[in-house]
Amino acid sequence: MNWDRIQGNWKQVTGKAKEQWGKLTDDDFDVVAGKRDQLLGKIQERYGVGKDAAESQIAAWESKADDSWFTIKAKHKL
Repeated sequence: MNWDRIQGNWKQVTGKAKEQWGKLTDDDFDVVAGKRDQLLGKIQERYGVGKDAAESQIAAWESKADDSWFTIKAKHKL
């Protein structure tokens, strides 16, 4: 998946990021705002891992991204 697409749709994919990195706060995700280097730093900070480990986590997460991450699910009125 192209990181530009993730960054451009950050609000939509934040839920997936929260599932992956539960120690990150809503404020962290607001600061990250789709910037890969910011996410890298927040993962290092919150999880106490090195740059390579954080990079591996992001790469694995990014590789899971597919079109379903970017579709808006319609809410049906009852």
